[in-house]
Amino acid sequence: MVYDCIIIGSGPAGYTAAIYNSRAEIKTLLIEGPQVGGQLTITTEVENFPGWPKPILGIELMNNIRKQAEKFGTEIKSGIVKNIDFNSQTFIVKTDDKEYQAKTVIISTGASARWLGVPGEKELRGKGVSGCATCDGFFAKGKEVAVVGGGDTAMEEANFLTRFAEKVYLIHRRDEFRASQIMIDRAEQNSKIEFILDSIVEEILGKEKVEGVKIKNVKTGEIKELKCNMVFAAIGHHPNIEFLNGKIELDEKGYIKTDSNSTKTNVLGVFAAGDVADPHYRQAIVAAGRGCMASKEVEWYLDKFK
Repeated sequence: MVYDCIIIGSGPAGYTAAIYNSRAEIKTLLIEGPQVGGQLTITTEVENFPGWPKPILGIELMNNIRKQAEKFGTEIKSGIVKNIDFNSQTFIVKTDDKEYQAKTVIISTGASARWLGVPGEKELRGKGVSGCATCDGFFAKGKEVAVVGGGDTAMEEANFLTRFAEKVYLIHRRDEFRASQIMIDRAEQNSKIEFILDSIVEEILGKEKVEGVKIKNVKTGEIKELKCNMVFAAIGHHPNIEFLNGKIELDEKGYIKTDSNSTKTNVLGVFAAGDVADPHYRQAIVAAGRGCMASKEVEWYLDKFK
């Protein structure tokens, strides 16, 4: 069977593209990938997705969107894409044990936060440990929080969190930052931000929720505990593009490059939506919108090349 479209990835972008595709009677296969539902499934409560006046669990929201896609006829299969052959008459998408053919492909594999890799982090993810201040900053209201990192992302997230938190500790392993000077200046001028330099987080403390962090000074070796209620890893994200093997043009940050105001890639018939092509916003609603765009562009492409 040759599908009209194969969607790779099952986050907000992929599921939304599937809904629009199937409603337009575009024969669609969605391959879920290693993290079914995307990053939103590790977020406890979602309060900023339109249509949900009461908080909804991230995994529940994604399950609802998945059911919508299935309702309209999207075929969904589990699997991890290892390679795509762009040279054949139809695209060949290869997983561990199967091959699928399609006239078009939407890549919506997302981006993954770079985590600290310390004890307590995985166990407390969604219970005070976060990789997105914009997503979870509201839950920092009235609390003391820690941001780990030294780039523009760390500075931006620390400043953003001061809208909610009583105190923001910015922890960085060096005594100099990689961030741009204007971002450093803003953080230094913010009275709610306290810098803890030459230090690394050795452990995130707590059982049911974050209660603090264990910090080591890399110059003196001194270890101390810092009480805080949330920890934000702000050491960057990486787009999930390993399976592309350099076959799609990327931007300077390593994300899939798309045409301006479009989801088109440099390969005719291949589109990219969501965080895999978005180093800036990284929001579920933006990804869903781009998924809609990708579906419409698939529809127009198929109409043109019938």
